[in-house]
Amino acid sequence: MSEFTMDLSEEQKEIREWLHGFSVDVIRPAAAEWDEREETPWPVIQEAAKLGIYSLDFYAQQYFAPNGLGIPMIMEELFWGDAGIALSIVGTGLAAVGVVANGTEEQIGTWIPQMYGDASEVKVAAFCSSEPDAGSDVGSMRTRAVYDEAKDEWVLNGTKTWATNGGIANVHVVVASVDPELGTKGHASFIVPPRTPGLSQGQKFQKHGIRASHTAEVVLEDVRVPGSCLLGGKDKLDERLARAREKAKKGGERVKNAAMATFEASRPAVGAMAVGTARAAYEVALDYAKTREQFGRPIIDNQGIAFQLADMRTQIDAARLLVWRASWMAASGQAFTAAEGSQSKLFASEVSKKVTAQAIQILGGNGYTREYPVERMHRDSAIYTIFEGTSEIQRLVIARTLAGVPIR
Repeated sequence: MSEFTMDLSEEQKEIREWLHGFSVDVIRPAAAEWDEREETPWPVIQEAAKLGIYSLDFYAQQYFAPNGLGIPMIMEELFWGDAGIALSIVGTGLAAVGVVANGTEEQIGTWIPQMYGDASEVKVAAFCSSEPDAGSDVGSMRTRAVYDEAKDEWVLNGTKTWATNGGIANVHVVVASVDPELGTKGHASFIVPPRTPGLSQGQKFQKHGIRASHTAEVVLEDVRVPGSCLLGGKDKLDERLARAREKAKKGGERVKNAAMATFEASRPAVGAMAVGTARAAYEVALDYAKTREQFGRPIIDNQGIAFQLADMRTQIDAARLLVWRASWMAASGQAFTAAEGSQSKLFASEVSKKVTAQAIQILGGNGYTREYPVERMHRDSAIYTIFEGTSEIQRLVIARTLAGVPIR
């Protein structure tokens, strides 16, 4: 177990400065344009690919950092630049992690490169889990996967929603139910290769924020994929289903939902995204308060403004500490006995909404216009209390964990 530290390694400090420079030079100048266009910022993603930022190798190196602070550091710096563009850059990682976590070595080697493409022709991937009637309640999933033994193919039918890169992705990773009676224990993940018949993009959502990130429905109509596209393989799935059925027969045994446990471990990364957006808005407000004069003096000299900025900075630093603690615990293999992952995501996301709103207030009428970025940052921050589990779900997870009740 690594000793907890709030110091980044020298390599991490260099990477942080490099990412900050990318955010300053590439992301920030493009943010307003792509927010207005509500389109995927392909040129920015391509520039990130040229520099090695858009690649699984880059994130994997930081993921395995002993102190656990690599991923939150990356997320904070990129989302400091702009949340919509940053999500377009890191969104493929959701699908890639799904393959790495559940796939065989052959599947990882086959599909991960196709998710990212290369610097000359970038690709994106989509992770498709949520459904119109199954967001927080993953047990209500209706998308079905039926095995056609004669052809060694899986047939997928259903509709996915809120899919980042849904429909425009080169590779889709789809979570489907193979045994509805087992609830979440009967779920499996499948690769849908490029240009597979039956997969189409449904509604593209016109969003309040993170508008540079493509979000859409994915419709699956008799989508046939080879047996080799079942992540982990059929033998592993059959063994898992058999164990789940045996436990169901015994009755009375409540097993912690593996999907919820996975979300719990990934939530600090979302908290880091929220910290990045909050920090960006705070810095704009601080600079404005130092230079904006009213009644013959900078407005930061007014106690009402100064105290707001003091609270904003304190809350941001506290949020970062919760994120770093949870990230370190995950890297050290420590159990989240008090749902520390959800704590970090809950607090950081709520702080981001509050801080960005305060930034608008400090800028006054200017903050309400698109001439200043805090208006966009406030819109972007709303998503943090919604995706990867709403704030209400975070509180439920924390409360059930403290009560010793399994998360289902």
